[in-house]
Amino acid sequence: MAKSANRYFSLDMEKIVEKEFDPAHALESESIFSLANEHMGVRGYFEEGGGLNTLRGSYLGGVYETQAHMPESDYGGFVRQTHYMVTSADALATRLVIGQETLDLATCAFGNFTRTLDLYTGLLSRSFLWRTRNAGRVEVRFERLLSMKRPELVAQRVTLCALDMDAPTTLTLRVDGNIAHQNTGKCLWEDVSLPAHNSLAQLALRTESTGTTALYTLRTACAGTHESLRAYRTLGETYDFALLRGQEIVAERVVVVQVAHSGEEIPPLPAMPDFDTLLAENTSHWRAFWQTCDVQIEGDPENQQGVRYCLFQLHSTYRGLNPHDNIGAKGLTGEGYNGHAFWDTETYCLPFFLFTDPQAARSLLMYRYHTLAQARERASALDLKGACYPVATLDGTEACTLWQHSSLQMQPSTSVAYAIRIYVETTEDQAFLRHEGAEMLVEIARYVLSRGGWNTEGFGFYGVMGPDEFHMMVNNDFYTNFLGMKALRYAADTLAKLTAEELALITQKTALAAHEPAAWRNAAEHMIVPRRENDVFEQHDGYFRLPHIDAQAIPREEFPLYDHWSYDRIYRTDMLKQPDVLMAMMLYPDDFTTAEKAANYAYYAPRCIHESSLSPSVHSILAAELNKPEEALSFFGFATRLDLDNYNRNTSEGLHLSSVAAAWMTIVEGFGGVRFGEGMLSLAPWLPVGWKRLRFTLCVRETLLHVTVDAQATSLRCEGAPLTVKAYGREITIGAEECRIARQEA
Repeated sequence: MAKSANRYFSLDMEKIVEKEFDPAHALESESIFSLANEHMGVRGYFEEGGGLNTLRGSYLGGVYETQAHMPESDYGGFVRQTHYMVTSADALATRLVIGQETLDLATCAFGNFTRTLDLYTGLLSRSFLWRTRNAGRVEVRFERLLSMKRPELVAQRVTLCALDMDAPTTLTLRVDGNIAHQNTGKCLWEDVSLPAHNSLAQLALRTESTGTTALYTLRTACAGTHESLRAYRTLGETYDFALLRGQEIVAERVVVVQVAHSGEEIPPLPAMPDFDTLLAENTSHWRAFWQTCDVQIEGDPENQQGVRYCLFQLHSTYRGLNPHDNIGAKGLTGEGYNGHAFWDTETYCLPFFLFTDPQAARSLLMYRYHTLAQARERASALDLKGACYPVATLDGTEACTLWQHSSLQMQPSTSVAYAIRIYVETTEDQAFLRHEGAEMLVEIARYVLSRGGWNTEGFGFYGVMGPDEFHMMVNNDFYTNFLGMKALRYAADTLAKLTAEELALITQKTALAAHEPAAWRNAAEHMIVPRRENDVFEQHDGYFRLPHIDAQAIPREEFPLYDHWSYDRIYRTDMLKQPDVLMAMMLYPDDFTTAEKAANYAYYAPRCIHESSLSPSVHSILAAELNKPEEALSFFGFATRLDLDNYNRNTSEGLHLSSVAAAWMTIVEGFGGVRFGEGMLSLAPWLPVGWKRLRFTLCVRETLLHVTVDAQATSLRCEGAPLTVKAYGREITIGAEECRIARQEA
């Protein structure tokens, strides 16, 4: 693999630590030290601002703006209006002046710098020794958190201590609504504060096109004389005091951030506890999370830190609080991908929630149900039937303005069908399947059927782009055909199991014709699935005849390729951006033989450049299944530390949330050997060389299954109802008493 780690942060099992600040890593660190709680997210920028390179990003879940898009051609199906996540007000803006010198780490002298994200409390702290020009040395500590119990609350604490002399000090704590959106270069908020807001230290901002209102309520506490300030898009409090030598001064702020979409009312103002109370609540929340969701790796500190960081960010980003929101590709950590959610939500993120928080998993699927009308409209715009789910979206409409993606990629829709299947199989939520799920499946099947076509070989899809986005306008892409076949068959099977009353309801909702399920089955049974005699499936028609390139010989300085190669150069060879055939095999492992998996892994893995963060986990899981432990571990480290070690050289743009989720998936499916099929969980854990012990927990139908793997055996124990599983191929019932299964018993 041409890519390599760029290690910058210290190694710690429970924290992310930056020792001594390097401005060259400023944007990268801002992404890594991002905080979120689903309602909002804040990058790890310095509160005091200054002259350093920065993306002063604060974001609100589900808050976006629309923008007209004029395509160069007037062809049907081209997107004519897009939308994007907006930058919201900076609720942590701080100005600190000591001895007439303003704090700015781009120009001020400082030392002993340490920044720490505590994964067990959600507290982000930064401390350093400021060597002021006129007031000697001053110890400065900034702390911030986003409340997990009260998602509308963000809190900050500033602690100052003069070491050499008394110093006149001015501290201003502001909510600054003038922050420019990076991609548009302008502030996208209008100040609509009412006179009453001034008396309550409140600031009301409204987006220009979508009419979403964000109300900020500020409460501060600090010693000294106090003065309120108010300007357009800004409010704050200024404190003047003498910073006495050897005595700490502590300032706190709590900000309530409430959101009302167009036509909604701002809810009543919630309580605003102090910083210590919010920190104690966060500590309790994270303690409970780690008790059931922690992954413990003994013997591999790098990956232990990596996987815990991934779990922290994934849980911070989404908990299913609002079924009208999805998981953006960058979460709430940056403006890359405009905040949009992609098809990897269903294929990469959903499995984590399925086995840790099934209710959150249901909320993810309900998001797709709530946006079914928009998917129907998109299909119609493409001259198709049914529902075509968007490639990139926040509100359910297609936001991707690149026609080769928005019109050619079918995987968003087939991924929703896949997600419905694994959700129902895992949770047994038949009520969801027979109502919301069945309705979505009907519309997805209609879309899939209308998108394909028949020839003398059978039924296939033409002019598509599969998961490997380095090849477009191809015919019979393997992944697309295989997932399309599965979606058609699952939709027909689901309808066949409905009661007459349930079928009548679905028929009423969708105007289902009696002949449609048979047509779906017919297309599925005649789906074109290319095959070679040596068990290697051709990725798409003509792929085997493409010019070969040694993808592993590309210099690391040329990544990401989109930034260094001409666009059309990328499409000229057999190089893969991310897996296509292997992706289908990972999603449906029981549909392929070990020989087929081995042959396709050997052929396609060397051709993959992993330009997508989705890629390493697929290879790691398949390498584990094919008894390639060194490769499995190598790809796993790429997934867990993709952002921490900046493998793709683009961590500065925000975190890769799908890769974050894939790290957990690689642990459970790769090293845990976990699969779910035919109504039963199966597992076959193993340990890579150097690992002494692996522990993880799965939530299976309200039962917690605790798994511990060591060099000799696997131990299983249940909290809740007993659970029947297959361990190393042997069916066994697990209860409250620990069951230890020796590997040789497999």
